[in-house]
Amino acid sequence: MDMEHLINSRVKDIQVSGIRKFSNLVASTPGAISLTLGQPDFPTPEHVKEAAKRALDANKTTYTHNAGIVPLRQAAARFIQDRYNLPAYDPETEVIVTNGASQAIDITLRTILVEGTEVILPGPIYPGYEPIIRLCGATPLLVDTRETGFKLTADGIRAHLTDKTRCVILPYPSNPTGYVLEEQDLQEIADLLRDKDVFVLSDEIYSELIYDRPHVSISTFPGMREKTVVINGLSKSHSMTGWRIGFTFAPKYLSQQMIKVHQYEVSCASSISQQAALEALTAGVDDALPMRDEYHKRRDYCYDRLLAMGLELPGKPEGAFYLFPSIRHTGQTSLEFATGLLHEEKVAVVPGDAFSPLGEGYVRLSYAYSMEVLQEALDRMERYVRRLLADTNN
Repeated sequence: MDMEHLINSRVKDIQVSGIRKFSNLVASTPGAISLTLGQPDFPTPEHVKEAAKRALDANKTTYTHNAGIVPLRQAAARFIQDRYNLPAYDPETEVIVTNGASQAIDITLRTILVEGTEVILPGPIYPGYEPIIRLCGATPLLVDTRETGFKLTADGIRAHLTDKTRCVILPYPSNPTGYVLEEQDLQEIADLLRDKDVFVLSDEIYSELIYDRPHVSISTFPGMREKTVVINGLSKSHSMTGWRIGFTFAPKYLSQQMIKVHQYEVSCASSISQQAALEALTAGVDDALPMRDEYHKRRDYCYDRLLAMGLELPGKPEGAFYLFPSIRHTGQTSLEFATGLLHEEKVAVVPGDAFSPLGEGYVRLSYAYSMEVLQEALDRMERYVRRLLADTNN
């Protein structure tokens, strides 16, 4: 009996992430170096792991409150207020502990979107938003940021606003580009949206990995707290991707609806991971700093190498651990470039079109790898690029 036609068509239309699809090719390419995944190469801090072990020994293995243990919610609210000057969030009613930032995105969009609404987001962009938007029956509207240094501007948003607009997504620091919105950029967006019935989803998962200026959240601007969901987590800051701990910070009226979706999706985040996260946000508040310093050095090295080999970037990215150079002048598509680089020099990067059609003509490489790995990978990449450019110029 063929029952495939009964599957939800919106699910069938979703594509497997191009990031994962290409990184999986590395496994079938012996000797390949992968620069594909946004996975910190540092181990989870030892004291955080020890806290998890203590929690296991203490049998803290039962369900927690749906929103997470109160001490963790208190620590998370205190951390973002002390570190980034975000407004105060009530740990009891305005903070939810989620299964990573991905689930935080999911419960936010499922709570605010209905059939026929629209979501404005920048492109190129991490591919984890658009499928959820479509599953909700809403429509994603991509703003082309290629001519604005990969930054979503107030003018770009204004051009896409309609009476159907329900949400604007601000994913900064950006995956895949690494670029950051400056305070003036955010001020202009806040001025545009303050009096409109439009939510803002501010995905700040890379907030601890900004190199040249303090992190600024749009929720700090007058009138924005009441319409903004701030998303954060420990995956990037504390190298805890597998622990699956994220957070939502949102006004009470919105959080009390989001918690319903969260409750029926997962009941609660892992009890052991929550205990580890509590350690990370108390004793480990500065754990990200030495990692950030090392990423900073790697960024500078990789940026200089890419420019020297003839690739193009609109300035030095200020956050996350990605570079998104243009390869359009090589005469190849993103897929051709990435495939050729893998086959000829055994280096894997992600084709830019994995980050929406607006990413065509670019590739993403992650520098969350040791300097030794990066040097060898970029030596190989330089050989490939120089051959392409030589062929193009002949």
